[in-house]
Amino acid sequence: MTNEPLSPADQKKLAARFAIDDLVARGEIANGMKLGLGTGSTAMPAVARLAELLRSGSLSGIRAVATSFQTTIACEELGIPVFSLNSREIGGCLDLAIDGADEITPDKRLIKGGGAALLLEKIVAYNAARFVIVADASKAVPSIGVKFPLPVEVVAEARVSATRSLERLGAEVRLREGVRKAGPVVTDNGNLILDCLWKPGTAGARPFDPDEMESLINAVAGVVENGLFTRNVPAVYIARADGSVDRR
Repeated sequence: MTNEPLSPADQKKLAARFAIDDLVARGEIANGMKLGLGTGSTAMPAVARLAELLRSGSLSGIRAVATSFQTTIACEELGIPVFSLNSREIGGCLDLAIDGADEITPDKRLIKGGGAALLLEKIVAYNAARFVIVADASKAVPSIGVKFPLPVEVVAEARVSATRSLERLGAEVRLREGVRKAGPVVTDNGNLILDCLWKPGTAGARPFDPDEMESLINAVAGVVENGLFTRNVPAVYIARADGSVDRR
């Protein structure tokens, strides 16, 4: 425990380092494993801790698959070997994937993609035998889809048609605009991001169901992927302001 409340940034670091050390201690990260490494402000401390363990000799032979340019560059700078999911060394499947999340429900449904890396994040997460999420306390919410915008990655030509289809599913839709860049965000895959919110009472007679909505959105022509993660339920490490870490 700490005397001073931890900031959200410090909670992220705590959750990431605690999770890596706990997973190593449990034998869930071991020498020679194939690991998927996530993107964003919580995943980066996990990548850094993994690199520390490799440098110290506590781990060896780790083969990583990165979910973004950000993570690839970090792995290269930290000396973590990076491979494609398609490479012979990986063979299209992973032992474990570690990532952050933007929102987490009590039954461990997720929204991810605030950093616009959702496509590779989902490919990695859904091809991992085990999936682990690290987060600060603000990410734990009672329900998703109504406060943090759900990112939907679309090909550019489907921007208007996909927007209309998403609106028919009850969403308020906005094209994500770049920061320090004129125009929209363009993903690592060359696509656009539509940010969607389901305000209470606007999704028709049905309540927002993440499991159902993940499939409905991906059935829209021109949608590449969406940020609902429901099909590989993760273990979750949540750090709190008092310095404790909950493992779900």
